[in-house]
Amino acid sequence: MFCASTTRILCRTALFLATAAIGAHSQSVSMPRTTTGYRIAGTVVNAASGEPVRRASVAVLSEEADGQTVESVETDNDGRFSLEGLPAAKFPLTASKRGFLTAFYDQHEGYNTAIVTDADQDTSGLLFRLTPGAALRGVVTADGGDPVDGAKVMLFLKPHGHNPGARITQAGEAATDDTGAYEFDGLAAGEYLLVVKAEPWYAMSRSAAGGKQRTEGDAGAVLDVAYSMTYFDSTTDEASATGIVLAGGSREEADFNLHAVPALHLVVETPIQQSGSIARAELRKTIFGTEVSAESAGFLDAMRTGTVEFTGVAPGHYELTQGDPPRVAELDATTSQQVDPNLGTPAIAVSGSLQSSNGTALPANMGIILSSLEDKPHAPLQTQCNNGSFNFAAVPLGAWELILASPTKSLPITAISIGSRTRSGSQFTVRGQPIQLVATVSQSETRVEGFARNVKGKGQPGVMMMLVPKEAAAFASLVRRDQSDSDGSFSLRDVAPGQYTVVAIQDGWELDWARREVIGRYLSHGVAVTVTESSGKLLKLPEAVPVQSR
Repeated sequence: MFCASTTRILCRTALFLATAAIGAHSQSVSMPRTTTGYRIAGTVVNAASGEPVRRASVAVLSEEADGQTVESVETDNDGRFSLEGLPAAKFPLTASKRGFLTAFYDQHEGYNTAIVTDADQDTSGLLFRLTPGAALRGVVTADGGDPVDGAKVMLFLKPHGHNPGARITQAGEAATDDTGAYEFDGLAAGEYLLVVKAEPWYAMSRSAAGGKQRTEGDAGAVLDVAYSMTYFDSTTDEASATGIVLAGGSREEADFNLHAVPALHLVVETPIQQSGSIARAELRKTIFGTEVSAESAGFLDAMRTGTVEFTGVAPGHYELTQGDPPRVAELDATTSQQVDPNLGTPAIAVSGSLQSSNGTALPANMGIILSSLEDKPHAPLQTQCNNGSFNFAAVPLGAWELILASPTKSLPITAISIGSRTRSGSQFTVRGQPIQLVATVSQSETRVEGFARNVKGKGQPGVMMMLVPKEAAAFASLVRRDQSDSDGSFSLRDVAPGQYTVVAIQDGWELDWARREVIGRYLSHGVAVTVTESSGKLLKLPEAVPVQSR
């Protein structure tokens, strides 16, 4: 799975940012040198209008992990800047101004073009395009036009391009004020989806024993109400949600009107397990593959009655985990009911352990994430690794990817062993039996460095660099990307042992790169490289990587 990922979606994104080198550069000519060093100069312009941006802050940062500011200046009335007296080095270049998105030079996704200062580089005429932030605002009202205070407004971003493996990700969350107003600002250009979750201030849910629907004559029915999740533009159906396209600097409005409907009551059996504990039921609401709410069964009620009642439930689609052994059911709740304990499909226990590929100790306190690979994905499952072991009690059937969330560095899973079978990569399938697996983790710190050269033999800046594993099954966990710097140099970090091909693709950022079949046509013109456990921390390619057109 490729995404970016936020939630599962948040975990995948962190993985790719961690493997990206900060870099890419400009044209190779002869760089002006001051009496005390080199100079980086150019003009900052509004990416939407082309107009100069005055009083923008421009800074060069150290290439080290801390990214400390080395030197900074402010643009003049014509948007021009000049950073003087710099040593020969490689500098990430950043610009910021109120009302614009802070960005690195020639930034694409989490990658950018760093600027190389030396006698062979001309860095005096850079054009830094700074994109103005977009804004999205609106008002949430209820029946009768009254404002809804404290409503949760969730913002989701649709993936760019047409990559079928990419997923919608949550981009923000805001609460309405006492006038019902909300606002998101500083947004990047793209297509967004909005969802509102709220409760009527006067709602009062009471038990309706047996999951029976309240009647109109019931005095409590008037107050036993809820708001369904409401998507823009005024629909409660996720598939019918309308996207809002934002350009750089645009200002759009999206208002919502919520309608109170009778709340539902769902009664679920909670049998006593052999251990003496109850089989807790859990009701989850997922939007665009992201879990936005979850409610567990009440312990005291379950021990006393053998059932639990979920009250105040808004009509909609839910995922219910119930029973012992657990079952996961997709529940389209339209009426109150006692849920059939046989509803759904079995959820399987998945446990495992981690082993380092080189035998060294793994970091402590790592998070473990299971990310669904299904077309209609389940919400990501998360747990903590304890002494190298982990356990998920109830995993729905289907294809999953195992991801490590380390606070310090990228730790790719190179293989998964289940019984006597070992498969490269980080993906596996849950079928009908409990699974015990062993995940092999690479702690390699090998950095593959080289240069991207165009047909004239010159270093090409801003090119998408990809390290593509030969083993197709390991593509998701082992692929690495970077952006070439101003002299054409690049650095692919934390590369696990294996056989790879390095490719350089001009304007490759628009490709559905996560699909190996799309990248396959570039491999024959790439440069092969083999990384071993003894490769050390730096492996330099013996030849330049030819730049290919998209």
